Parts: sequence; C-alpha cells; structure tokens
Amino acid sequence: MGKMPEGQIHARRLGRELAMEFFFRCDIAKEPPDLEAWERVYEEISKESHELRENRFARKGKEYAEQLICGLALHCTEMDSLIAERAKNWSFERLSSVDKNIMRVAVYEMLYVDDVPPVVSIDEAVEIAMDYSGEQSGSFINGILNSIKDSLKRPPRERREA
Repeated sequence: MGKMPEGQIHARRLGRELAMEFFFRCDIAKEPPDLEAWERVYEEISKESHELRENRFARKGKEYAEQLICGLALHCTEMDSLIAERAKNWSFERLSSVDKNIMRVAVYEMLYVDDVPPVVSIDEAVEIAMDYSGEQSGSFINGILNSIKDSLKRPPRERREA
C-alpha cells in the first residue's frame, strides 16, 4: 500500500486509509474485522505502509480509523447493499477488494459521520482510489458514491448538526 509522509495529509485521511487497509486485509484473510485483529494489523500497517511514528498525527489517525472500523463492523451489510444497488452491470463480488473497501468507508461516513459533508467523503475516496487502485477506479467510485449522495436526506456540502 502507499506511503504518505506526515503533514501532507490530514489525520482523518490517514484514518480513512487505515480503515480501508484493515478491511482489505480482513477480506483477503477471510477473518472478522474485530478490534483484536485491528490492533495486530495496525502494528503492521503503521510500520510497513505508513511508517508512522508515535505522535499526535498518528494517534488522531488511529482514533478516526477505530471510529470507522467500529461503525463499519456494525453496518457493513448495509454499506455493501447500497454499493451493490448502484454498481450497475457489476456484481458486488467482482469489485476489487480495494475499491469495495474505499467505498465502504465513504458510504459509512456519508450516512453516519455527521461532521463530514458527503462531498468530502467522495473526494477523499476518489483520491485514495487514485493512490491505491488507479484512475479508472477513481471514476467508477465517484459515480457510485455520487449516486448514493444524491439519495441522501442531508445537504451534500454541509456538516449535519448532531
């Protein structure tokens, strides 16, 4: 996976990437996404992929990843259904694990993270896709996520008041 120097991304971006990588690894290993697995995988990811040091940036990124992971673990079936409904001419099983997990994180944010406007979730997902998957994936993901955004009952460019 990609290496991202500290300071070039926001801690939430790091959290999104960590959550995506965690769910990707769980998919590949066919293991449940629980917090015990997260602690083990975080140690690998933080050293191998992101070369994180123990500091505020890494701590904030890890905290946001844990928020996403806990929420996604509860709502993954719902995220998968929404993605599958909009992946026209693609069976959900044919989606790459990277693309699928990037979209899971973004859809979870759009539905359950009130202080992130949906358009931010989409932009972040497209950027992460371009780093981890490729330009065509970015366009594909953008189309699916925009379709989901258009079905939401919240303003796409505003934070939702909790």
